[in-house]
Amino acid sequence: MKTRITWKENVSFLAESGSGHSVLMDGAPEAGGQNLGPRPMEMLLMGLGGCTTFDVVLILKKSRQDISNCVVEIEAERATTDPKVFTHIHLHFIITGNNLNPQQVERAIHLSAEKYCSASIMLKNTVKITHDFEIVLHKM
Repeated sequence: MKTRITWKENVSFLAESGSGHSVLMDGAPEAGGQNLGPRPMEMLLMGLGGCTTFDVVLILKKSRQDISNCVVEIEAERATTDPKVFTHIHLHFIITGNNLNPQQVERAIHLSAEKYCSASIMLKNTVKITHDFEIVLHKM
């Protein structure tokens, strides 16, 4: 896997993935940014969210759960001094579908966190990561 980061101006950078996609990252205005894109640390959280949501959806589908949507809302706390690493990350999953089994949802989240999600497994060695979920049933 490869990526390329090119400095554009001030504190904005173009990140290009090996699969041919790109995203513009920018620093906060107080650091000289123009708010043209997400901050690099926000990208890290987005990557974590994408990785774990990918797993949870696939696991629930393989478990024959009638899932129609999966959203993960992530909140993170950072150290107040440099390096301002993440100290706590909380992932709140909102799973929508019909006849969803809470035990299957909990199992899918656990499997992602402990076995499949590379981002979660890598980060958990240095950050406290917690999870919870809610199930939204379709109205009949």
